[in-house]
Amino acid sequence: MKFNIALLAGDGIGPEVINEAVKVSDAIAKKFNHEITWTPALTGACAIDAVGVPYPDETHEVCMKADAVLFGAIGHPKYDNDPSAPVRPEQGLLLMRKKLGLFANVRPTFTFPSLIDNSPLKRERIEGTDLVFLRELTGGIYFGEKGRKDNGDTAFDNCVYTRAEVQRLAKKGFELAMTRSKKLCCVDKANVLETSRLWRETVQAMEKDYPEVTVSYEFVDAVAMRLVQWPNSYDVLITENLFGDILTDEASVISGSMGLMPSASVGEHTSLYEPIHGSYPQATGLNIANPLATILSAAMMFEDAFGLKAEADAIRAVVNKSLEQGVVTEDLAPKGSKAYKTSEVGDWLVANL
Repeated sequence: MKFNIALLAGDGIGPEVINEAVKVSDAIAKKFNHEITWTPALTGACAIDAVGVPYPDETHEVCMKADAVLFGAIGHPKYDNDPSAPVRPEQGLLLMRKKLGLFANVRPTFTFPSLIDNSPLKRERIEGTDLVFLRELTGGIYFGEKGRKDNGDTAFDNCVYTRAEVQRLAKKGFELAMTRSKKLCCVDKANVLETSRLWRETVQAMEKDYPEVTVSYEFVDAVAMRLVQWPNSYDVLITENLFGDILTDEASVISGSMGLMPSASVGEHTSLYEPIHGSYPQATGLNIANPLATILSAAMMFEDAFGLKAEADAIRAVVNKSLEQGVVTEDLAPKGSKAYKTSEVGDWLVANL
């Protein structure tokens, strides 16, 4: 099979971890007799520096023509530390999601047996954890009307959802739950927020179409607590944009490192696959960043975008092997053990495929 993949490395450690994912993907393509054409494009701070905008039209065209997008990370301190900056890298990410119609962010959280004690949570709390968040990605407070008034002394960010936006995200949640343990949790704040009441009544109305799925409704603060108490009580969770942003980052530490968790953003056009971590600018160019989340995102791409489960399983198997044998970067290396460089981890994975 032949694939055209848009390659958006982004900022900070993005190019370094993307490079390793490309190496592993090319090795998989060779092993299974596929052909990949990579098409690089600019986004984030590097795009602002080059052309003045964080998601150029040229990049959007590359993404629309691609079979999938493999994305690194965006963000730079010179924008993070300047709240008055008129153009920001994150605006490019929001625009990309909107223009590509990426309304559902799929964020799995699972544990690795060899790293179970790396988690800040007790082993008995997290063993067996295997949950997936579906976060609505193109609505809510991030995309609502925002601004200042009263000479800048009052700020507002409006949270707006339509029933159709909730339905399309919930539909994916129900469908995913049917392929797993048929448990779905709708996360909201319906005791306070009108948008959450819309979410809850919309999902309740959809239950009849999926009679095999057991649905629960929980407030976001309760879920935040239970995620660190009994994360393995959850399977599929659906929620709005802001709540999902916060809860998925909380859930990511269950595995022991944000450098291990992949994600996908899917919707109307080309799907995008990316690690959940940020651009980690302090590590830029040091060859120390953990590439495994990006490599596991490539595995999600092979399985979900291309329907190639054997290829995805091969990537996951060699990643697990690297963890078991201690071929890891400094964030995972036990004290006194060798820490491998980013590129060394990628080379090891390619050699062991």
